[in-house]
Amino acid sequence: MSATDRYLDYSGREDRRSGGARRVPVDTPCGRFTVWTKRIGHNPELKVLLLHGGPGSTHEYLEACDSYLPAAGVEYYYYDQLGSGFSDQPDEPSLWELDRFVDEVEQVRRALGLGRENFVLYGQSWGGILAIEYALAHQQHLRGLVISNMMASAPAYTAYVERVLMPAMDQGVLAEVKALEAAGDIENPRYMELLMPHYYEHHTLRMPAESWPDPVQRGFAHINPKIYVPMQGPSELGMSADAKLAHWDRVDDLQRIEVPTLVIGARYDTMDPAHMEMMASRLPNGRYLYCPNGSHLAMYDDQETYFAGLTDFLGSLPAPRTAAR
Repeated sequence: MSATDRYLDYSGREDRRSGGARRVPVDTPCGRFTVWTKRIGHNPELKVLLLHGGPGSTHEYLEACDSYLPAAGVEYYYYDQLGSGFSDQPDEPSLWELDRFVDEVEQVRRALGLGRENFVLYGQSWGGILAIEYALAHQQHLRGLVISNMMASAPAYTAYVERVLMPAMDQGVLAEVKALEAAGDIENPRYMELLMPHYYEHHTLRMPAESWPDPVQRGFAHINPKIYVPMQGPSELGMSADAKLAHWDRVDDLQRIEVPTLVIGARYDTMDPAHMEMMASRLPNGRYLYCPNGSHLAMYDDQETYFAGLTDFLGSLPAPRTAAR
C-alpha cells in the first residue's frame, strides 16, 4: 500500500484524512474494481474531471494544474483510469476497450455527484478521445468540455506523423527506429535513446529530458504497457495498423456535441494543430486555443498561454442549469 492510499475509504466515500482522495467502485464485465480519484478545491458550480492520456498513463503529469486552477477558483478531480496508477490493475485484456472506458467515466461521474449544473470534462491526448466519446454518449450531463492535444481522427493523426513529423527527423535515426519496431525490439534501450532527443524533445515536451518536471517523469515511468500497446500500438510514431484505436474517427460526429467546448492545440505537438483548429470550427459551440510555443505537453512548455486560455474558458461558461442526474 502506498502512502497515497493509506487513508482511502474503500466504501467509495471521501475520507477527510486522505486530502480529498477517494476510491470509486466500478462495475465491469469482469467484476467490480475500484479507481482512484482526488478532489482539489471546492466550487459547487464548477467541477472539472481530468482524463489523463496514454492509454495507461496516470494523473501525475497533469499536476501542473495545481499551479493555476486553485487560484482560478476551480474544483477539479485527478483520476487514474482502471489499470493505471493508484487504481486497480486487473490482468484482464478484455477490459481495454473504448466503450468500457466510457462507461467507467459515467460511473465515476455519478459517484462524484457531477451533473449538468457543474460538470466539465477535460481530456488530454488519449483522454481527449475518451472525452469526445463520453460527450457523444452522455452530453446531457455536461456543462462544458475540453479536448487538449488530441485530433478527432486516429488515421489523420498517423498520416500527419508520416507526412510532416517523420520527414523532419534525421533520416538515419528514423530508419533505425523503424528497424527496431519492425523487429519487435522496442524494449531495447536504444529505442528510447533515439526517440528522446530526436522526437520527444521536439514534439512531446520541448526541454532536455533530464530537466523534465517531476510529474512528467513520474507519469512516463508509470505507463501500463498492457493497456498502451493493444490500444495505441507499440510504435511511438503514430498508431499501429493493428491497434484497437487505429481506425477511430469522429470528425463527422463533432457537430453533434453541442456543449461549450475548448480545443487546445500547439505548434510543435505530435498532433496537427490545423486539424484541431478545424475541430473547433465544426463544434457548434467550439473555441480554439493555440499554444505557439507548445508541444504535446503544452501545459508545461507553453504554460502561461495554456492555463490562461483554459481558465478563461472555464470562467466564461454560461450560467449553470440545474438538471436531473
